[in-house]
Amino acid sequence: MAKMMIRGGDLDLVEYEFLTFPPGKNLKTLGLEKKKYALKPVKGTIRVRAPARIHLTVLDMNRFAPDHAGGGGVGFAIQIYCTAEVSCTKKETTIDYERAKIVENFVAVFKKAVGYTGGFTIKVTDHKHRHVGLGSTSTVMIAVATALNQAVGSPLTNTQLRHLIGRNYVEESADGNIAFGFETGVGPAVSTYGGMAVMGDELSLAYHHAFAEGKKVYIVIPSSDISSAGTQEFDLLMNKARNLDYMDRELKAYMFLMDLIPALERGDLKKIGDIIWEIEFRGSKRAEVEHHSFRIYHYMSSLREAKLEFVGMSSVGPSIAVITDKDQKTIEKILKPVGLKIAIVTKVDNKGLQVTRTG
Repeated sequence: MAKMMIRGGDLDLVEYEFLTFPPGKNLKTLGLEKKKYALKPVKGTIRVRAPARIHLTVLDMNRFAPDHAGGGGVGFAIQIYCTAEVSCTKKETTIDYERAKIVENFVAVFKKAVGYTGGFTIKVTDHKHRHVGLGSTSTVMIAVATALNQAVGSPLTNTQLRHLIGRNYVEESADGNIAFGFETGVGPAVSTYGGMAVMGDELSLAYHHAFAEGKKVYIVIPSSDISSAGTQEFDLLMNKARNLDYMDRELKAYMFLMDLIPALERGDLKKIGDIIWEIEFRGSKRAEVEHHSFRIYHYMSSLREAKLEFVGMSSVGPSIAVITDKDQKTIEKILKPVGLKIAIVTKVDNKGLQVTRTG
């Protein structure tokens, strides 16, 4: 069990024990199990397709930790998808997914929360872009959670599912178990509703709106020797990032409320891009970018100087999202002098979860 140090300032130093545990051990049902649900397992298979996300920034990293979801933030859904196919069985649960433990843990949470005593057959397909800032884990989990819920008659709301995921958000650990991870709720929210979402603390959805309809999204993934997962991510988010958010969280909140939301209402991509560019230098986002060295700032600055409307690094990176009307050849010419290439060409997903039933 690793012990990590958290420093928020000169007089703010605490020790955090990074506990690992087997799936199904530490279940947080949020009191949902106190209600009796009229479960109606469906026949056939429920298939849920969930869009991945670009997580632009956390609002305040002092308000979350590996076992305390929250922190607020902003992000949007993209047309890269994870799918979950679920059908009910009498007892046994089988999971067809190489990261089965994170799914197994949530199945245990869900069954305990709603009082389901049967089993499931689960098949998951993710988007394969892991630990580069595109939300592979959160996207899989909202797809799985929605499919499980639909398969037993939809006893829980989208909000309740988001909270169950957030409070039980885990990643695999090096010892073969799982450990609580960082979760703001941005990923499940934008995957559910599409477009862009602004989150408050404790996984609350403050606002969501369609975003950049019809625009191209180009994702560039610069090479980086710096890990965006595990203990290195913990060190980054719980130390330098916390200290910077102490200084900038009020400004960031003001910009979200007074500038970003009105720009989303107007559909003003340039203004939205200007706000996000300012955020890149503020608070915890600055720590995330600098985590991969100042080269990321150099890359993004070059793209901004080329008059691209929207440029922002996702999560702890190193993926950079560019949103523009310009065609692919033009973007390739802009990227070539700085030694970058387009990794993914896609668009914003403004529809959110797509649920179908077969059989």
